[in-house]
Amino acid sequence: MLRLGVNIDHVATIRNARGTPWPDPLRAARIAEEAGADGITAHLREDRRHISDADIDALMAGLRLPLNLEMAATPEMQRIALRHRPHAVCIVPEKREERTTEGGLDVAGNEAMLADFIAPLREAGSRVSMFIGHEPAQIEAAARIGAAVVELHTGAYCDYDTEGRSEDRDAELAGLRAGAALAASLGLEVHAGHGLTFDTVGPIAALPQVAELNIGHFLIAESVFTGLGAAIREMRRCMDEARR
Repeated sequence: MLRLGVNIDHVATIRNARGTPWPDPLRAARIAEEAGADGITAHLREDRRHISDADIDALMAGLRLPLNLEMAATPEMQRIALRHRPHAVCIVPEKREERTTEGGLDVAGNEAMLADFIAPLREAGSRVSMFIGHEPAQIEAAARIGAAVVELHTGAYCDYDTEGRSEDRDAELAGLRAGAALAASLGLEVHAGHGLTFDTVGPIAALPQVAELNIGHFLIAESVFTGLGAAIREMRRCMDEARR
């Protein structure tokens, strides 16, 4: 069955807007579990704009679902991951000025550094994932450095769909399809995520090599109107329908 990882970053964004204890990301994670999520994703950014160190402490202590810790490849983040030893660590590119992650990690251009960076994480027992685009050079580099997983960036595909650029959308989907097939052929587990909605998730969920989708912002936005549990259950339905 195709797994759903729910990203709870933007529960913390809402909390931080007022500096109150609520809404609580751990409570959101527990609701996600009840609604059928298979894992929880949280991105601890260097500037702590949403998820905080205390949130990671609480999630590690209070979660029954596996935690996927997204982070930049910095010494500080490596120390935090080695202290907590989450189920999975996803290495993502990060820029202070960006609103959200804008693209995939350049694994091919930083192969030696990333191989050294992830080695202790692998030894600590965390599954290491590279958040990348679908370019063959990036996928092949991820395999060479010993990553267990690649998460393919679906942001451009979703943006083209929103903008009505159907030819660009279809070309990007073809690239994702080819990238997923290549990654699987190299022994990598394939995940995908970024920007997915009820309307765009179907073609990605239908890719047979994809084992997991990580979805956050849209689910938190939709929960304003329907509740988080209902939003997750509907996403789960859309994914399962596409996979069938």
